[in-house]
Amino acid sequence: MMATPSDPAGDRPATSHERRSGRPWDDSYRDGPAPWDIGGPQPAVARTAAAGGFTGSVLDVGCGTGENALHIAATGVPVLGVDVAETALALAREKAAARGLSAEFAVADALHLDRLRRGFDTALDSGLFHSFDAAERTAYLASLATVVVPGGTLHLLCLSDTGPDIGPHPVRLDELAAAFSPGTGWEIATVATDLILTNFLEHGASAWFATITRV
Repeated sequence: MMATPSDPAGDRPATSHERRSGRPWDDSYRDGPAPWDIGGPQPAVARTAAAGGFTGSVLDVGCGTGENALHIAATGVPVLGVDVAETALALAREKAAARGLSAEFAVADALHLDRLRRGFDTALDSGLFHSFDAAERTAYLASLATVVVPGGTLHLLCLSDTGPDIGPHPVRLDELAAAFSPGTGWEIATVATDLILTNFLEHGASAWFATITRV
């Protein structure tokens, strides 16, 4: 178990990412921007929002400091952003207040989303899925299935193993397909190459952007 003053969910087991780094997620936000905190939404998220891809009630899982959630909220859609990093959530709430946006932010474990006791029409995962190991991914998708309503949509942006600039923990296309294979409660509708902008790669890291249906 991992329990530190910087980890508000200290009664949960450390994730594989935390075990590898030796630090809780919250530490990523304590000394300046996290590597993935670019001060605005990811381009794939902004593009999807502009196309009307976020409908009904929206859940942003692993929302960090809230840039994606706030961009979606600005379109008039109700959004809840969740994360285990309380420092990130505090920053997200400050941004929401400063921008006059009504997005909600709450501490929640992505592996136990049923504890939210809420349902969502659309979910966003921007950069969380690839941080999990294989066993965690299975648990994570089962957790997501408890809160995304049947027929709902998951928009997933994760690091990929293709392209000139590959980030840490890239996901192969066959791994992505296997994670959402028949019987998992999910079905991939579309998947395409994309980018995740970061503070450590000038032109962004190679990524997959998938639209996935909750069946």
